[in-house]
Amino acid sequence: MIQLSDHFNCKRLLRFTAPSIIMLIFTSIYGVVDGFFVSNFIGKTAFTAVNFVMPVLIILGCVGFMFGTGGGALIAITMGAGHKEKANQIFSMLVYISLACGIVLTGLGLLFLRPLLSMLGAEGQMLEDSITYGRIILLAIAAYILQYEFQCLFATAEKPKLGLYVTVAAGFTNALLDALFIIVFQWGLQGAAAATAIGQCVGGLLPILYFARPNTSLLRLTKAKFDGTALLKVCINGSSELMSNISTSIVSMLYNIQLLQYAGEDGVAAYGVLMYVNMIFLSTFIGFSVGISPIVGYHNGAGNYGELHGLLKKSLIITGVFAFFMFLTSQLLAKPLSLVFVGYDQSLLMMTLRGFFIFTFSFLFAGFAIFGSAFFTALGDGFTSALISFLRTLVFQIFAVLLLPLILGLDGIWISIVAAEIAAVIVAFLFLVRKRKKYRY
Repeated sequence: MIQLSDHFNCKRLLRFTAPSIIMLIFTSIYGVVDGFFVSNFIGKTAFTAVNFVMPVLIILGCVGFMFGTGGGALIAITMGAGHKEKANQIFSMLVYISLACGIVLTGLGLLFLRPLLSMLGAEGQMLEDSITYGRIILLAIAAYILQYEFQCLFATAEKPKLGLYVTVAAGFTNALLDALFIIVFQWGLQGAAAATAIGQCVGGLLPILYFARPNTSLLRLTKAKFDGTALLKVCINGSSELMSNISTSIVSMLYNIQLLQYAGEDGVAAYGVLMYVNMIFLSTFIGFSVGISPIVGYHNGAGNYGELHGLLKKSLIITGVFAFFMFLTSQLLAKPLSLVFVGYDQSLLMMTLRGFFIFTFSFLFAGFAIFGSAFFTALGDGFTSALISFLRTLVFQIFAVLLLPLILGLDGIWISIVAAEIAAVIVAFLFLVRKRKKYRY
């Protein structure tokens, strides 16, 4: 069994992080399954509606990433310093607070969903479909938050494989119920939303049953007192991941608004296909970063600076290999994947293929900025991590998507993704160089 305190070579590092990588990829894939069933069995307008409302739902669910990454780093540092009981108390407090946050966000989401979507430009049948799908998903937001959170914390508990099994169970539940509800029962968009919500409950609530009982992991749910200092540290440290997800969703909304202007509903549908692929491929980088974060946090807490240096060097090499492989694979799979989702509409297919060809160049750069942000989160430097994420997912993206279409038209929207990732890599590299003496990596 691999432990956080071990020495890691590339092979051992990949073995430990592989479950987290596969877990997040699988989570993305079963989200894509929703899109496949909706697009092919319900229709283009419903498919556009799902892609239009999804950024709003992701913003609510990404609170779990903040608690998972920020909490995972603090828990790992605490365990590395030898305080296991305190680590369990922090873990338990975060789970209970996440449940409370989910209930509050469900109420707020149900109240403000229609006016928000109307403000973003949805109207007619697309607006009604977006509301139908969104309201059902909102009922499972608490489980959605916990699912994201446990995806990070299973690695901290030295049980990444168990986290993978739970995610696979949630994914199969979603996919099977999609087929049952949409094709067999013909429940339409309500069936797609119900399948997703039930899958999220599996992924978010099953881990509670595991951690609430005596188990062989490093963590267990216990009675916990409110610790404002620890919660503040978690929120600050995890703010980069929160910012990253919120920014990505806000930018997705902006992309949808721009695409409605430059290409109509077809543009939003094409962007939806690209984002499905983007989610799957970026999940590899995110999964690796989630998997390695508790290792970095543990060795930082234990003062093993030579190990930190090795982890950084090996991680950059692995990220580079992943980046090249993803770019090549995405170019080869562009047409087959586009046919799966929008092969029934020739003009939409051609638009999607054009966007694919341009935006896949972003995979050559995205992983380095994602890892850079996660590395500083694991070190407990939430400010630097948040700044990298803020610039990457919000500032650079907004600047590019507003400016480049004025010069290049629709192509400018696809190019803006690539331009933002290049700028983010430069920023992450500069921070890694500047902070090397402070953290002695």
